[in-house]
Amino acid sequence: MSPSPGVSSLIAEIERFCASPSPVTGDRLAADLREVARGRNLLDLKFSEMAAAFAQTGQYDAEGCISPIHWMRLNCHMTSGAAADRVVVGERVASLSQSIDAMVSGEVGFPHLALIAREAEAVAELGGDKPFDEGALLGEARKLTVGRFRNHCHHHRHAIDPAGYAANEAEACQARALTLKTGEGGMLWIRGVLDPEGGAILRTALEPLAKRNGKGDDRRFDSRMADGLVEMAHHALERGSLPRKSGHRAHLQVTSTLETLLQRCGAPAGDLELSLPISGAAVQRIACDCNVTRVLLSANSQVIDVGRTTRKIPPATRRALDARDKGCRWPGCDRIAAWTSGHHMQHWSKGGATALPNLVLLCHRHHWLVHEGRWQIVRGEDDQFVVVPPQPDFLQHLARGPDVGAVA
Repeated sequence: MSPSPGVSSLIAEIERFCASPSPVTGDRLAADLREVARGRNLLDLKFSEMAAAFAQTGQYDAEGCISPIHWMRLNCHMTSGAAADRVVVGERVASLSQSIDAMVSGEVGFPHLALIAREAEAVAELGGDKPFDEGALLGEARKLTVGRFRNHCHHHRHAIDPAGYAANEAEACQARALTLKTGEGGMLWIRGVLDPEGGAILRTALEPLAKRNGKGDDRRFDSRMADGLVEMAHHALERGSLPRKSGHRAHLQVTSTLETLLQRCGAPAGDLELSLPISGAAVQRIACDCNVTRVLLSANSQVIDVGRTTRKIPPATRRALDARDKGCRWPGCDRIAAWTSGHHMQHWSKGGATALPNLVLLCHRHHWLVHEGRWQIVRGEDDQFVVVPPQPDFLQHLARGPDVGAVA
């Protein structure tokens, strides 16, 4: 069915206005923006009245939708929340005269009005004789931005119905969900939803780890957040504070041949549990500070001997290393010792000693940089460490020498 003549005329006038050139001066643009925003609010109010009237018809059901909100989401290209806001406002128009007058005059916006309507609906659903105090909320709406007023409305909701507020929190907590799906190339796709408190906990834990960290850190914020999540999980594994699995402390398990560890030509990749095989460079990084178990195989790959598991950096050496370095020694990095691993300047698989002169503390990211990232960290004067960015292969070959302490 075609729209009514009034709506057609309105759309034609809006199209004519949109086709006209905008003013160029700042003061004129500011004045016009305020008035156009007020016009949008008026249209939203009219839309709300129409949406509430539409909800009382059966047209949405006749068109195969399960609710008026569902119909508007599909046909008006709106989110469910936006559609629900308009229906609520439309249903409360008669009882929100002060707020509507304030919006019409430009004192508040439609989002303020929608929040007030939601609070009016909450009071009505509680029942009882307590009237809804529109004036008190409107007074705050005039003073606050939409975001701050939303928080104020949460305080209002808790004040009138603390039990209901707590029940909504519990329901949101029960709705937590997280899926981990392995994609092509072993990439892990993460999808999830957290309740407000759970989200705040995660963000509070991640944001300090997502700060720019040390020399040459030009990562985007989303990359730093992802790295922070991996580092947080790595730290939990290092501390051994996670629940045990099959009687053993939760840990990464890497199975590698000696040739892979030495990065010999033709060597296979290392096998990483719960993931795809990893490079020899990654095997060396993980092997810097780990428990190692020697397993001898026969010619037909039968196990003939399993050696004792040993810690590459003994606890006493690690304590001395923590006392000396006090944290990651990468210039500009602020990770404390508990968030670092011991790095062999010359890897132990190539004859490097597990002794203080050959060790340095590096955080998870900077340890990755000196292995897979091909950076170098060398000891300079006064026991200070200097980092060298990746260089072209021929320069890197010339720079390497027996006394440089380059990363393997």
